[in-house]
Formats: sequence, structure tokens, C-alpha cells
Amino acid sequence: MPIILLIVFILLIVAIVWLIKYKRIRLHEKLKAADFDPAWVLILQKNMALYNKLSVPLKLKLHGLINVFLHEKNFSGFNGLEITDEIKVTIAAQACLLMLNRDQALYPTLYNIFVYPAAFKSMHTVSDGVVHTVQEMVRLGESWQRGHVVLSWQDSKQGGLNDDDGHNVVYHEFAHQLDNDDGAIDGTPVLDSAENYASWIKVFEHEFEHLRERISENKKTLIDSYGGESEGEFFAVVTELFFEQPKQLEKNHPELYKELLKFYHLDPIEWLN
Repeated sequence: MPIILLIVFILLIVAIVWLIKYKRIRLHEKLKAADFDPAWVLILQKNMALYNKLSVPLKLKLHGLINVFLHEKNFSGFNGLEITDEIKVTIAAQACLLMLNRDQALYPTLYNIFVYPAAFKSMHTVSDGVVHTVQEMVRLGESWQRGHVVLSWQDSKQGGLNDDDGHNVVYHEFAHQLDNDDGAIDGTPVLDSAENYASWIKVFEHEFEHLRERISENKKTLIDSYGGESEGEFFAVVTELFFEQPKQLEKNHPELYKELLKFYHLDPIEWLN
């Protein structure tokens, strides 16, 4: 292929990619500015306790993100569950809360949310390094690296209703989605700058190892012991605490709270005040 044709071809591809991105940005802006169904507001007021503590500007911003989320993501019900607006809005609101001030694409690699009526069973491979065993496990949620999140509706709704017990399956699974933005669920999501990685890794590695030590010594911990399973689970668990028990997390783990504050660009303690 002559050089001139190659250059024209490359420019054409760049132009097409730019046009697609531009149209997506314009569509997102339109959706964020669109009216929010009053019936959906009632759903949020009823099913998401934390929503009622947000300032009006944050509520309006959340409305816009929910509009985008519901336009882009597909919901499917399993085991006879019929997907309703209540299910979609309740789950979308909790997922979008994590993105409220991040000003980034809304889970760009996520396409499907699969919803079961309650806790569900799934098959998992367990390995001790030598023997690999397939086991059936009961789950409240799962986050896949291939564009899917699986949730129990019963537990997703309960998580929204109870906003101060430190447990929320939607926050947990969507934190995994954020963690996976760089292609690996390893407890270190994509950060705002190169400088942030040094402090993040230092703090998170220290806190993760400290949690594992306390678990091994059977000592009480604010951070759920499930966070000791892996660095990825640790990030998801402390995300739940950050939004649901921010005062306790800031008091007991101030450096960890500081890193999460920088990442989410939110301070949930302000909502409690």
C-alpha cells in the first residue's frame, strides 16, 4: 500500500473513532441533563437510605448518572425474577454512587447485570496449589472480568435500605469493576496520577497485611475478615465501609480513608453531618 494511502487510511480510522467518542459524550451529556422520572425519585427515597442524606446538587448529579447507566447497561432476571424499574433504579443508584464525583466513563467494560431473586449458587474452582477442586458456593454477588455483574435482588435491596452496617453487595461488586479497569482485580484500580500509586500501594499493602495478622490472631477487626482473602477483596470490603461507616473507618484507619477519599473524590462523613 502506497504511503499516502496508508496515511489516509489511518486518518480515516482516527476520525471514525473520534466521531464515535464525540457522539457518546454528547449522548451522555443529554442523558445527564434529561428529566428524571418522579417515580424513580420515590424508589430512591424508599430503597436507598443514603440518597436521602445527599445534598440536592449531588442528588441531581446522581439522577443524571442513573439515566446514563440505565441507557447503557442491560438487566436480566433469573430464576423467574421479572426485572422492574424498582430493581433497575435501586441497583443503578448504588452503582452510580461510586462514580458520583469521579468524572470518568461509567463502567465502560460492563454490559450486563444478571439479577437473582435471592442468594444464588455458582461453581468455583478452589486450589491448594496442587489439587484443583470445583465446589458449589452460595453467593450474594459476583463481578466478572468479562463484562458482567451478578447480584441477589434481596440483598441488593437490603443493602440500600441499611446504609450503616458496613455491608453492601452492590458497592462491593462494582468496586471490583472499578478495580478491573486496568485488566486485573488486584486491589489497585486506575488512579488519577502516577504520584498517587506510591502512597496507595504503601497504605493498602500495610493495611491488608495488618488485617491478615489480626485475623490469624483471632482479634476483632472493623474491616470484615473477607477482606483478608485477597487484595482485590480488601479494596471491595473497605469501599463498603467507606460509604457506610466512614466515621469509624476514618477514626481507625485514617490513612486508608484518605486514600479512598482521593480515589472517590467524595467524603461521606459530610453527608452524616
